[in-house]
Amino acid sequence: MISFLRGILFQIYFVPLTIIMGIGGIFLRILRLHILGLRYAQAWSAATLWGFRLCCGVRFEISGMENIPTTAALIAPQHQSFFDGFIWMILLKNPAYVIKKELVSIPLVGPMLVLSGMLPIDRSAGAKSLRLMQKTVQEAWKNQREVIIFPQGTRTAPGEKVTPQKGILALSRIAAEENIPLIPVAINSGLFWPKSGLSKHKGTLKIAIGLPLDKEEMLSRQLPQILEEKWEYLEKKSLISQCYTQHMQ
Repeated sequence: MISFLRGILFQIYFVPLTIIMGIGGIFLRILRLHILGLRYAQAWSAATLWGFRLCCGVRFEISGMENIPTTAALIAPQHQSFFDGFIWMILLKNPAYVIKKELVSIPLVGPMLVLSGMLPIDRSAGAKSLRLMQKTVQEAWKNQREVIIFPQGTRTAPGEKVTPQKGILALSRIAAEENIPLIPVAINSGLFWPKSGLSKHKGTLKIAIGLPLDKEEMLSRQLPQILEEKWEYLEKKSLISQCYTQHMQ
């Protein structure tokens, strides 16, 4: 019951915030102030997570930030929650998420995604979509942006083992050829901001950022399995796996 009330309190904060920021984003597009787009979206993300922490009693514990370079990178986090779409906006200087095209059509939110230079991909387009993703990601790297891709492809339940999709193989190969680091990240956000329902849970949300993969690993056809192993190692090292065990008890 308390978790549900926390969720309601957060929604009372989050919905008006998003409406106001979304309307502001529309005006920025009309005025063609695209140069402000990313910083504006980062401000929205920061305000959202501030409210999440305050309303829901969540503390963030982040380890391994020193593993992320100040230049272009490919970040490969686990994906459990809407939270994951906000956190990298405030942790990184020039983030660019690879997102599904449908998100751009969401009222108020969509314009901010476009304005901030996110990378929408039409997943129904098959091989054409993959080529477009490669092109847009390479362009983002040229602009020294940190590209975030969720290899699992969709939100998963905390502790659920989902093998990364093969799309990460193509990006990893290009990253290796261009000396762009690929960085695995483990997270337990789904314990506190579940993928369904209004309830939000109090506690310590952990983000464990790993060391960059070496070139041989990035070029390997076994990359999805390698990423799984890296995530599992980070879960154990940061005690995320222990959180899952306690949650299931």
